[in-house]
Amino acid sequence: MIKIPFLPHKLTTLLALISTMCPQLNASNESLKNAYEPFFLIGTSVNPENYKDSDCQSANLIKQNFSVITPENAMKWEHIHPKPGQYDFEEPDRLVDFATRNGIKVVGHTLVWHSQTPEWVFEDKNGNPLNREELLNRMRDHIMTVVGRYKGKVMGWDVVNEALEEDGSLRESPWLKIIGEDYIEKAFEYAHEADPNAELYYNDYRVEVPSKCGGALRIVKKLKAKGIRIDAVGVQGHSSLTGPSVKEQEDTIRAIYKAGVQAMITEMDIDVLPGSEGWGDADVQRREAQNPELNPYTENLPEEKQQELAQRYRDFFHMYLKNSEKITRVTLWGLNDKDSWLNFFPIPFRTNHPLLFDRNNHPKPAYFSVLQEGLLWKEKTED
Repeated sequence: MIKIPFLPHKLTTLLALISTMCPQLNASNESLKNAYEPFFLIGTSVNPENYKDSDCQSANLIKQNFSVITPENAMKWEHIHPKPGQYDFEEPDRLVDFATRNGIKVVGHTLVWHSQTPEWVFEDKNGNPLNREELLNRMRDHIMTVVGRYKGKVMGWDVVNEALEEDGSLRESPWLKIIGEDYIEKAFEYAHEADPNAELYYNDYRVEVPSKCGGALRIVKKLKAKGIRIDAVGVQGHSSLTGPSVKEQEDTIRAIYKAGVQAMITEMDIDVLPGSEGWGDADVQRREAQNPELNPYTENLPEEKQQELAQRYRDFFHMYLKNSEKITRVTLWGLNDKDSWLNFFPIPFRTNHPLLFDRNNHPKPAYFSVLQEGLLWKEKTED
């Protein structure tokens, strides 16, 4: 740091302390986004604390390692449109501004979802269910307002989120019950109308299950047959140390690509705690009882598990690189272990360790395994 002579001594000392606490970005090109730049975007979900001026360590971590960010909650209906006629753009605006200033792309998450959508959306002023036309008008108003506000600033949108059951049938959500099966088509039409240049995605969990993958592919084929834009299917990628297999996810990616759209890994994390055999079931309504035996790593993750997690990440990223022409983005769901939703889902108040950075934003062995895999492939392409 350069010491400016005319600054008062106390202020100079304070600035020096801040520069120590919040070091500038590493000048080295050895970061995730640079390692994976030739292949696909590498991203993370963020919450408002991650890019606050007071948390420059997290902000610097994002700027150095990630080429795209997804708001974990700030653009979901209950946050951005909590009451009829009332929009709250404070946090989404701040996120988009942070991304724009730092050359980072933004994915909007999410426009139409059965969860985290207020009950009033589906009801009239007397609490009675809306009819089809009224709900379509309400959907269109929301999409035109939100997507329109960020036109040209958000690269793509998770237009419809988690519309499928495990067997590939459409979920019996209020959207389906009131509007009918074409609510998905209408959502994509409205999003394209609001920003014709934005990419549009369908996003879901456990798409590695063949029946559910089949449901996603039916959505893609129906939209494409009607000339409605869809660019990619988001495979959320919530995994455990035991499932899904890398091959199961690879088969899903290849099936999506064969259907004529790109695949994306949109919410990747790897649950390391026992009791995660039902991998990938990210239904936010699911809750299970607390059990101390299912929370064994409250202090730290043992070295053996660190290495197991690192190898699991390496195996997945090796597969992603092998299929990079079919994949446009891989996004981690959370910046660090402290921020992970898996600390509260499906069992609240556990200590999970599913991401690349620990609770202090320090890189874990998993980070270095992912980084090294990217650098190896980058070196091969440059030879």
